[in-house]
Amino acid sequence: MARVVQWATGSMGRTALRRILDDPAHELAGVYVYGAAKAGRDAGELARRPATGVLATNDRAAILALDADVVLHTPRITLPYDALVDDVVALLRSGKNVVSTAGFHWPQAHGPDYVARLHDAAVAGGVTLAGVGINPGLVVERIALAATAMCQDLDRVSVFETVDASAMTSPEFVFGLMGFGSDPSVADIREGPLATLYGTLFSEVLHFAAANLGSHVTGIVADHRLTLAPKPITIGAGTIAAGQVAATEWRWTASTAAGPELLLSILWTADTGLHGPDRLGHWNIVIDGRPTIRMTMDISERDPAAPPSRALTDAVIAVAMRAIPDVIAAPPGLFAYHPPAAWKAA
Repeated sequence: MARVVQWATGSMGRTALRRILDDPAHELAGVYVYGAAKAGRDAGELARRPATGVLATNDRAAILALDADVVLHTPRITLPYDALVDDVVALLRSGKNVVSTAGFHWPQAHGPDYVARLHDAAVAGGVTLAGVGINPGLVVERIALAATAMCQDLDRVSVFETVDASAMTSPEFVFGLMGFGSDPSVADIREGPLATLYGTLFSEVLHFAAANLGSHVTGIVADHRLTLAPKPITIGAGTIAAGQVAATEWRWTASTAAGPELLLSILWTADTGLHGPDRLGHWNIVIDGRPTIRMTMDISERDPAAPPSRALTDAVIAVAMRAIPDVIAAPPGLFAYHPPAAWKAA
């Protein structure tokens, strides 16, 4: 049985907490919360489960002192991107494996100094760090790349993600981290800190993909696009005025030394009707080569009364929970799943 610490209890963290409590293979060792309002409350109360006797704390030192095998690290990604590194380094040095949904998917993308700090902390603690998730973490890294094994020649791997944010209720997330409601005539978010944040995060996908194709990235070109609301749009988080940002497409194309290009497009939208029929699937994957391969993958909630975003949250946490035994068993250092039999540069 693995003793697990749940780090953060937002929407993703509460789902993770419920999975830990419901799984007899895991024992809840502790809960870290950021806000004082949740500190001291029973984990069961936070997760809508019976009382557990484990009280949430916002005392970082108390978490570091716990006897636990692994920390399920699910805070919201924040500005700047490396703001979470200090916490993860401390957790690793305290002898706890870390499975994170908030980055750390391919630290090698950020250079040797960034890698060394995380790797050295893991080795010092005798533990392992893994960044997992759906995108980043699975769609490109474990699904699209695996499909390239069917290609004799490979020209480009393109992955298009579309996320309907209309039912999301957090103004901080939708109008802050997603960039909705901004006015590009006042401040263009394509040139600001959000662009830097997502460029840093998703560069890990591109560098991972290039490495697993037997190559490396030689350049990344950003081509971010905004869709403005043609009229006021009311969504779960509030109202977007006409002329304000109603959709953001974060888009990058990476060139590789071996030749194939890697295109990653992340579209977040307040209204799917603002876009063409080619953006109806949650993920559309196009592998151009010999042969050309096209795949569409959707994810949906089986309960019609539940918010659509719950399906993706469930999927992310399922991947993270499944990773726990693999990460605990791995040698100290940095861990990543790799695609089976991907196309390789000659």
